[in-house]
Amino acid sequence: MQPFTTNYRQSADSRIDLSFLLDRPAGRDGFVTIKDGRLVKPDGARLRLWGVNITDWSPGAVMLPSKQDAPLFAAILARYGINCVRLHFLDLPAPRGLIDPTRDDTQHFDRDQIDRLDFWVATLKAEGIYCDLNLVVGRSYKAGDRVRDYEQIGWAKGLTYFDPRLIELQKAYAAQLLTHYNPYTQCEYRHEPAIVIIELVNENSLVEAWHLGRLHPRDPEGDDPNFRPITAYYAQLLTGMYQEYIGQLAPAARDRLRAAAGVPEDAIVPRLRPEEFATAAGERFQIEAAFYMQLERGYFTEMQTFLRHELGVKSLLIGSNDHVHSRSGYPIVWTNSALDIVDGHVYWQHPAHREGENTPMVNEPLASTVVKLSRTALAGRPYTVSEANHLFPNEWASEGIPILAAYASFQDWDAVMWYTIEFQADPDWQPYVVDAFDLSSDPVRMSQLAVGALLFLRGDVSAAQRLVERSYTLEQVRDSLRLASEEKPYYTPDFPVALVLQHKVRIGSLDGPATAPVTTIESNPIISDTGELKWYTTPSRRGLVTIDTPRSQGVIGFVDSSVGSVRHLDVDVTNLFCAITLSALDGEPIASSARLLLTAGASVGNTGQRWNESRTAVIEHGCSPSLIEPVCGRIILRDVEAATAVLVQALDGAGRPIGGARAAQATSEGWEILIGDPVTTWYELTINRR
Repeated sequence: MQPFTTNYRQSADSRIDLSFLLDRPAGRDGFVTIKDGRLVKPDGARLRLWGVNITDWSPGAVMLPSKQDAPLFAAILARYGINCVRLHFLDLPAPRGLIDPTRDDTQHFDRDQIDRLDFWVATLKAEGIYCDLNLVVGRSYKAGDRVRDYEQIGWAKGLTYFDPRLIELQKAYAAQLLTHYNPYTQCEYRHEPAIVIIELVNENSLVEAWHLGRLHPRDPEGDDPNFRPITAYYAQLLTGMYQEYIGQLAPAARDRLRAAAGVPEDAIVPRLRPEEFATAAGERFQIEAAFYMQLERGYFTEMQTFLRHELGVKSLLIGSNDHVHSRSGYPIVWTNSALDIVDGHVYWQHPAHREGENTPMVNEPLASTVVKLSRTALAGRPYTVSEANHLFPNEWASEGIPILAAYASFQDWDAVMWYTIEFQADPDWQPYVVDAFDLSSDPVRMSQLAVGALLFLRGDVSAAQRLVERSYTLEQVRDSLRLASEEKPYYTPDFPVALVLQHKVRIGSLDGPATAPVTTIESNPIISDTGELKWYTTPSRRGLVTIDTPRSQGVIGFVDSSVGSVRHLDVDVTNLFCAITLSALDGEPIASSARLLLTAGASVGNTGQRWNESRTAVIEHGCSPSLIEPVCGRIILRDVEAATAVLVQALDGAGRPIGGARAAQATSEGWEILIGDPVTTWYELTINRR
């Protein structure tokens, strides 16, 4: 492991600048709309979003930058090809979010913070970067809000869907923010075309809360107030709403429900707990699941009506996110399909669930982030991924960005937004990877963000040629909540998830009729129907993904010179595992390109970082500088037309030259490029031709 840092504050002179992929200013021709289930610009041209979240979880990080830093940070994002920023957790108190912390309520904005937001949005817009504006994420209530049990409910997940006071406060917050006039854009947010998406809530579902057992009081409550079961007051309120719902059923159905619950006429029908799901009578389970689903969907339609018709909002709307793949997400997809876009979140070995985990995804294609996310995509709706990451300190994290970018383009999704960038406010900050989620200080993943922009935003990987649809009845959607965990992540028995790596996959319908089982032919590698992507696995668990397109190519995983060769790139390195990509920077095919970006990434760590004996957990996080495992060996660049010389320029963490350019050696195999010295994660290749 050798020192190598990102130095993003020094990147104004970077040799890698992908801002040409962005349209300046964002929304210059009007609002983004939907056509044929895809995001489109006002002229009908396709729009994809390659984005990041901006958060401040690590010490010294800033979510709303100063006016001095905002232009710097926006320019950095543009150079990496980022054309969308998800504005997350704005409903936190200042100095993090917008809420004025000096008051006894959460209903007023901090003047300095809203000014920072205004300037940040205007600066991003000028760089060609759209914004995804989140409404309800981390708001915790105070006494002046007049919210029952405010000190016990944290972020009020689940409660936001049915408590009248909380819904009233959500509408007031939305109105306050979206009618706010931004003096730097001279536009209210509700009329701002650079606000491409508005999300109503984040990772918040009433159906999910039911499935997790959070809709009944429990003792002890749990340490984290944001994820506690609801209090007795809200449980009673919800039970009353359920009785009203039951009262609207046909008399015969009510009688059967009471008999199944074992309660007499006019008695309260108790709501089911998760431990009762498996044994509950089918009709009883279906009725209660339908109640929660309709209540959740009703909230979305109510908020949509408020935003569209009362406030006049034109931005596209997302409800919440399908985000946990250890249970079915189809009820959530159904409730969210009332809005414009369906959305998913995914993490490979999330820290909250990763004890004992530090394994490569390339060995598990059928449990990959690609497969997990694909279950949510719905025909006729744009599909966005507003959170994704392959997290530090996983030693195989270099696989995450290029694989997901390639397959997201193949699946023809509309957006991928990585979680997260944590820009540091202190210009003298000494870089190292502080937070599991932070990309900005990770030298490998930052260089790969540029690669992903080319793969996905530029569309170097072609969309699939064949569409495979599956449909469900509403009864199947509800019953999927009772399926065993062995059916994860698709919760569709007999559906071969390998199809995701071969063809475009969508949900055709969530209200039936059900489709017949789909068959596929097993193969190794699993090859996309375009022939551009291949996923290899071996009995020794050494997986490999290859990308082979005219403008971008790559080998990601356990690189073996005898397997996984692509047209222009042959790899012979000493590393057991790495991710190597090659992309044209001038829009030409690699064969005729004059400038290429070569990235080579392996594991990342910090100085002084220590693992436990099994390498399943870091017991010492370490400090600056960040370290990388250099990818060492040789690359053979083949089939470049009429080349007379290939110059190789190593780049530092700011994208600036390290020393002078070196000439590649012409051989009978092609142009031999030695990598690893100097230590870096990326190189600029210049091709001279006759």
